[in-house]
Amino acid sequence: MRIAVVGGGPGGLFFATLIRRADPSAEVTVFERNRADDTFGFGVVFSDRTLASIHEADPVLREALDEHGRHWDDIEVRLKGKRIRCGGNGMAAVARRRLLLLMQERARGAGAELRFSTEVGLGDLTGYDLVVAADGTGSRIREELGADLGTTVETATAKFIWFGTDYMFDGLTFVHERGPDGVFAVHGYPISDTTSTFIVETDEASWRRAGLDEFDVTQPPGASDLRSKAYLEKLFAEQIGGRQLLTNNSRWGNFRTRRTERWHTLTPRPVAFLGDAVHTAHFSVGSGTKMAMEDAIALARALGAHPGDLPSALTEYEESAQPSVRKIQDSARPSLAWWEHFGRYHDVLEPWQFAYHFLTRSISDARLGRRAPDFTTSGHRAWQTRHGAEPLETPFEHSAWTASERLVRIRRHVDGTPFEAEGTTPLVLSAQPLPGAWGALLAAPETETGLPALRDRLARLAALPEPDRPVVVAVHGGTPLTRTLACEQARMHEGIPALLIDPEADRDRALTTVLSGRADLVGVAS
Repeated sequence: MRIAVVGGGPGGLFFATLIRRADPSAEVTVFERNRADDTFGFGVVFSDRTLASIHEADPVLREALDEHGRHWDDIEVRLKGKRIRCGGNGMAAVARRRLLLLMQERARGAGAELRFSTEVGLGDLTGYDLVVAADGTGSRIREELGADLGTTVETATAKFIWFGTDYMFDGLTFVHERGPDGVFAVHGYPISDTTSTFIVETDEASWRRAGLDEFDVTQPPGASDLRSKAYLEKLFAEQIGGRQLLTNNSRWGNFRTRRTERWHTLTPRPVAFLGDAVHTAHFSVGSGTKMAMEDAIALARALGAHPGDLPSALTEYEESAQPSVRKIQDSARPSLAWWEHFGRYHDVLEPWQFAYHFLTRSISDARLGRRAPDFTTSGHRAWQTRHGAEPLETPFEHSAWTASERLVRIRRHVDGTPFEAEGTTPLVLSAQPLPGAWGALLAAPETETGLPALRDRLARLAALPEPDRPVVVAVHGGTPLTRTLACEQARMHEGIPALLIDPEADRDRALTTVLSGRADLVGVAS
């Protein structure tokens, strides 16, 4: 069997190694358009909990991390002069260039042929039985093929840029600074004894006010945005001890989440896709390289299980690899949304609550507590110090309506529509203003495209004269993310208390919602 692998990143190289070991008779050639020692970006990071399958398939990653990488247990959040640490987050990182060189050596040792500085299209690969497209998010093979793979792409509103720095972070560190033009945040982590990765995110308005939109994006790959480098070195000078930022094709972009239903095609010829060519997840969950390497394991295993039967092998590949990718992408969306709104959280939340909000963006209080009990205990203690009770047992007090606790019962019509919240007296929930005390009932949209209209509705509610304003905004329907974003818009931006109506009545999630400041109250079915 002759296999062409297009793309010499971790996914392509790992697949070449694994398939050659599984089937030494296979002829495997890797085509990479860059030189052997070229790499864009600085480091790759992995969670200890996620690497078992990769280590079992081949120890190359473990060896790279043990011999050349950096390991840590704590995550640190820096905000307004405070440094808050959360343990139980075993992670490791290594320089991407070092990892690639080790994986190239491994692939050659397994008998794969590596051709660098060689860009190929499908027309150059006649005679191969299978083409494996591991050529990244801008995949030439995918675009050239033009097959209907069921692809959707969502572009984030936040801007990001990737640097390195000679400042050494202790571990994964998130730094937030409000400068003269807006709020900027850093994901920083060490990747060697001398270098850390330094990714910066901001909103588009801050980016434009800072004049960082003037870089000529038509320049060829390789040129870096030196104006942004100088601006960010100055902004974060105290946080990195005056050290410098390092460039490597460093330019601003918007993260694009790609989802693809079908990862292979048999017509006009057999092609299998892996890694960023068919799926991406925001880098804040640190899974891009891991997912590509796990795709390689699944593809090599499926080919070995169905020798000579490509249709069956490629179908099994998709069925085995796609569920874990979808799970990661689903957890990455709330994380990405957090970075699109972090400026609001920076301005509204106290440092302890900001850190708790950040670390629970994809997990609950109970799960975080098992991982980092000291951190969650300190969050509960901070709430109790301010309110005198645990979050869900804290009374809600408004001049027109009160509730004895933050978990309130919701009565519904027979069609399921909420109409009343229990409290010291019942609070009527209505989509239209009512005389006296009332709660504004809003349906969250099913997708984020409906959020602008909801924000307009909230602004109109906030503009009502004080006697007519709703006591709370009660948000139901939609998705967990759109409900949360609607509640945050109400309480953090418009100053109206938010009641999040949870259809599943999960007490742990309700606790997380209130303690994090995502909503003031949580409603469950009466």
